[in-house]
Amino acid sequence: MPGPLPALALKHRELLKFAAVGGAAFLVDNAVFYGLKLTVLEPKPVTAKVIAVLVATIVSYVLNREWSFRTRGGRERHHEAALFFLVSGVGLVLSSVPLWISRYVFLLETPDVSLVTQEIADFMSAQVIGTLIAMVFRFWAFRKWVFPDEEAHPGRVRLAPAPKPRPKDEAA
Repeated sequence: MPGPLPALALKHRELLKFAAVGGAAFLVDNAVFYGLKLTVLEPKPVTAKVIAVLVATIVSYVLNREWSFRTRGGRERHHEAALFFLVSGVGLVLSSVPLWISRYVFLLETPDVSLVTQEIADFMSAQVIGTLIAMVFRFWAFRKWVFPDEEAHPGRVRLAPAPKPRPKDEAA
């Protein structure tokens, strides 16, 4: 990468990895959501969304634990998993609320609106707005509670290998 991009990418590598995992989870979420919504759960789009988010959350946990945040933490695995799924449960509610509002408050469903309008409203509320709200919350909460920085909690035992320390500036 040219210019300052490599340094910027290195500085924000955790966020970039989280975004890549989020992209993969987004694809899983969409595939499951539309697979269910267009077949067996056609009359229950919010239920389809909840199931899709649960499946995507499991994928997200494994990828985030093993890749995005592998150099953080020090929690015992069962505590980490419990916190991850608790935070993700809050994220599930946050991602489902816009779809619920779209369907049951604004009544953007057939026969009140056309099928095209319903599908656009479902996509925008569930897959765009809900996902963005939940993503911001999850990134903040994962860093704060699930995969905390070891330096912020020096008494914890690190389960993953420590990153190499950076050389300190002698003049400082």
